[in-house]
Amino acid sequence: MERKIIIPEKLKNSIVYTYTMENILHYPQLDSILMVEKIIQKMRNYPTRMELWRALPRKMQYQTFKLILNYLEKSNKIMFNKGKIIWIFPNNKKLNELIQRAISV
Repeated sequence: MERKIIIPEKLKNSIVYTYTMENILHYPQLDSILMVEKIIQKMRNYPTRMELWRALPRKMQYQTFKLILNYLEKSNKIMFNKGKIIWIFPNNKKLNELIQRAISV
């Protein structure tokens, strides 16, 4: 007997539906997420997914790597522009001080 899963339309594009419907073999650990964040911040030019994946000091499954990038994009730490990965999270101490002293318009 086959079970049929009915998913409401509003959930079909949600992150929960996307991650539960894929066959995820391995979820990333915190140290893997931090490693990817650190490499993105250190790279001088904006890497593509493949360039970043090859630059990692420890290798991981590409599926896990894509899951990390999806998480970073959903948490507004990175964005994709023409296939390039751009770090947009304001974690620079000097930048944070400038933002604090800025006058809102």
